Amino acid sequence: MEVPRRLQSMPFTLALPKPAPRGVSPLGAGENPTKDKLTEKKDDATQEKRNAAEEKFSSDEVSLKADVTVFVEADPSQPSDSSTVRTMSRLPSQDSFSEESLISEEMLAEEAKKKLEEEAAAAKERAAQRQLFAVEELVQTERNYLRMLQLCSVTVRNNLQQLQPPPPNLDSMFLYIEDVIGVSCRLLSLLDQKQVQPGDPEFLETLCNSFLSLSVDIEAAYKEYLANYNNISAVENGYKQKEALWIEMVKVIKASAPEVNAASLSFFLVMPMQRIARYPLLLQTIQKHTDPSHRAYALLEQTANTSIALNCRINEYKRFKEVADKYKKTEILTIKDKIYRLNTRSIAKKTARLSQQLKHETGMAAKLVDEEFDALEGFFYVLENAILELLENVETYLHHLQGFLACKTEEFDFDMDGEKEPICYKEITTALRQWILPTFEKRLRTLIYKPLCALRDLLVGPRNLIRKRLDKLLDYEVIEAKPNLSYEEQAVASTYKTMNTLLLNELPQFNSLALQMIWGMLGTFSCLHKDLASDMEQLFQSFAQQLPHSSLHPRAFWEWAESAALEGARRLQTLCRSVEDTLNAPIVQPLSVSSQSRLKQLTDKHGSGKIYQVVATVVGSRDLDLSLNKGELVAVISEADTRGDKRRWLVDAGGRRGYVPSSKLLRYHQPTDEPPPSPQLMLPEGVSGARRHSYTPESPPQLFVRQPCFQVLAAYDFTARGNHEVSMRAGEPVRVLEPHDKRGNREWSLVEAKGGQRGYVPSNYLTILPVGSSSQAF
Repeated sequence: MEVPRRLQSMPFTLALPKPAPRGVSPLGAGENPTKDKLTEKKDDATQEKRNAAEEKFSSDEVSLKADVTVFVEADPSQPSDSSTVRTMSRLPSQDSFSEESLISEEMLAEEAKKKLEEEAAAAKERAAQRQLFAVEELVQTERNYLRMLQLCSVTVRNNLQQLQPPPPNLDSMFLYIEDVIGVSCRLLSLLDQKQVQPGDPEFLETLCNSFLSLSVDIEAAYKEYLANYNNISAVENGYKQKEALWIEMVKVIKASAPEVNAASLSFFLVMPMQRIARYPLLLQTIQKHTDPSHRAYALLEQTANTSIALNCRINEYKRFKEVADKYKKTEILTIKDKIYRLNTRSIAKKTARLSQQLKHETGMAAKLVDEEFDALEGFFYVLENAILELLENVETYLHHLQGFLACKTEEFDFDMDGEKEPICYKEITTALRQWILPTFEKRLRTLIYKPLCALRDLLVGPRNLIRKRLDKLLDYEVIEAKPNLSYEEQAVASTYKTMNTLLLNELPQFNSLALQMIWGMLGTFSCLHKDLASDMEQLFQSFAQQLPHSSLHPRAFWEWAESAALEGARRLQTLCRSVEDTLNAPIVQPLSVSSQSRLKQLTDKHGSGKIYQVVATVVGSRDLDLSLNKGELVAVISEADTRGDKRRWLVDAGGRRGYVPSSKLLRYHQPTDEPPPSPQLMLPEGVSGARRHSYTPESPPQLFVRQPCFQVLAAYDFTARGNHEVSMRAGEPVRVLEPHDKRGNREWSLVEAKGGQRGYVPSNYLTILPVGSSSQAF
């Protein structure tokens, strides 16, 4: 823009004319442009002042002298000639014009200031109105939000549970929603307690204080709900896959909430996610329309910043939770599934990890060391071993306890002949097995075993995260030194840092809680045994006077009890060994003609002590294995294979040689061809021929030499259960070949029944009667 040049002043002498009429300028419109400018700027409010100034100018003009000095602006663009007036005159009215200009400027400034004040007041009023609207919106939307959540968690939920069958995992969709409802109720309750309206200046301060006091509870409630929202979506998607169930659920939801257009549970359950993100927006809107001079402005700013920080922490927790849920899952994959998952990218990733691990082991590359995490990891593995070992010991303890309870000796009817001591022991044993020990076992399972199993299951998540962190650490070490990272490399680095931060924050808490649980369960275990000892002491005290040795000194009593227990254990062990030998007695089975020839061949070649019989069909699956049928005879050459494995024996099958599992071989028992002369069972003096109903091992049947005045008869019917036994009917005469079996057990006798059939029968099924007695009594 061109800067205008300064106008040159030219003096001239001017003769004053007569004063012009009132209201008209004496200089004319063209002679005083400055006054014309001022005139254009004046409004109706300054008209009177302008008239007064003109009257003053007219009165002064009359008294002027003939020569006055004025300044006429000359146009520099036009050349000046001799005819141009170059005189300089001075007007005595110049002071009046200056004073009038100052007055006009002051008035304009006052009007502008007044206008600004009016605009500021209007803007302040509009801001206050918008602030009120924002506050009312926050409170009213909070009430509507709470009403919708209560409608969903009570009405809709109850109606869905009445479906037959009810939707599976329905309660998991409403997990943590009660906490969200509770914190919203508390916020509105704090606002209602002050009994102030949103338009009251104190209401804003009350709102901020209420929100700040509940900020910790709001974060705790919403972060768990938002972290669980993925599970809510997964459950609802599962419902949608079942078309019939989903249609019924939609009908129930629409009928339960007809005032809203809800077609799914996610319509309600997504509201907490939307609400927590809306708090910063509403609070910032209120702050925007609040005067900084307001007494609650600083508190409002703090509340808005708190809501923003609260949302950031909740999002961070949700991100950590998603990473933990992703990597703590344990997948059971078959080899086929693992092969299908192989691709170029996964192979390259695993190769890079293996290479980095080898560099660490060989010292070619330095390992990134985190002493804090290493200490936490080591303590976690110590806790894991302690938990697993304690659980194994408790399981063994319960197994032994169940074995003791399963042996219910009180249910058997022993011939105690009215002895007081065995009766007392029987009553004590009955009380232990029916009341005291079952109660102890139930408490032990509830207070020790089940918590230990739950703690063992919780170890899976941290263990998987620790292993995945090692994989991500190897990936991170490869890209750590790079100045610029690609998008995928940034994702790898972010994943490692997230997992490392998550473990550093959560693993100390897990270790501490697990250690507390272990100490608590050990203390509970001690208390349970203390209660058991107290119950047993109370039980024995009720029988103290009836038991033997009850008057002994405690030390002597315990010595006697220990010796009696050891003696009982020795007797029990002997009895168990005897029963085991009886059950493992060889089975005598008839042989075919071919088997008899093979038996003779093998016996002549290897001896009778090496002959075994196949008890189950053998199918050879390896080289040099034999395939044999059940019942075949073999001779054992070696009780181990060439590698020393005693589970495979080298046998001779009558020409064929090979290996057979030792578990399918049983030593063969060869019966005698000619039985010895039959002895006759004799009754001892003073004993009748009637059979005793209770067999007493202390008085075994006695054998005497043959006397022709007695004969052996079957006292009861007996049906053979195998080839080595023989059937007989009561009253049928038999001939005793051997009063015991091959192992010397006298409970079985080898007899020859009617028709020449031979086999074993129970000895207590036989009786001796005088010769000539009638057998009709049987």
